[in-house]
Amino acid sequence: MTSKQWISACGIVALVLAVPLAQAQSAVRVRGTITAVSADTLSVKSRDGRDLTLVLPPDATVAVAKAARFEDIKPGDYVGTTANPGPDGTLVAVEVHYLPPTAAEGHTPWDLTPGSTMTNAKVGEVQATGKREILLTYKDGAKKVVVPPEAAIVRAVPGTRADLVVGQYVFVSAQAQPDGTLTAPRIQVSKDGVKPPQ
Repeated sequence: MTSKQWISACGIVALVLAVPLAQAQSAVRVRGTITAVSADTLSVKSRDGRDLTLVLPPDATVAVAKAARFEDIKPGDYVGTTANPGPDGTLVAVEVHYLPPTAAEGHTPWDLTPGSTMTNAKVGEVQATGKREILLTYKDGAKKVVVPPEAAIVRAVPGTRADLVVGQYVFVSAQAQPDGTLTAPRIQVSKDGVKPPQ
């Protein structure tokens, strides 16, 4: 084998080894209450009772939950909603939250409640009289969603690490590393009684 062939073979091996490593890093949704905070870790009691430690990278961002109203929702807004199917099959929102433009759109299964789904999409229409409904449109389809009065409606506004206080509730899409470590690049935290609802 020539030196050029050897270098090429090593590159292929490295690529093959890198693929499982990348696949091993997966998103883990963490919902729970902060039990401790340090400069580089966040301890959380998850909603299923586990004690978790999340690594906070230096560039981790914090967003604070702020209540919004159904009347604030306008055509063109980009939102996500956790919903369950109603008796007639129409989706009924558990919550609606505003999304940044970089969030991926679509309709997928979700784990907030049994059988729930998450729809990330632009608001096409808003029906505010009678049964409150929004029409959500995304690349591969559209969903009509009923938004009952009890559904939480929330915006995420920029926060700081000072908002990470013991006793507050967090929602984190953490990255699970191959060694089991959980890294939290972005944390959404409750404030003034308003929780990240998703």
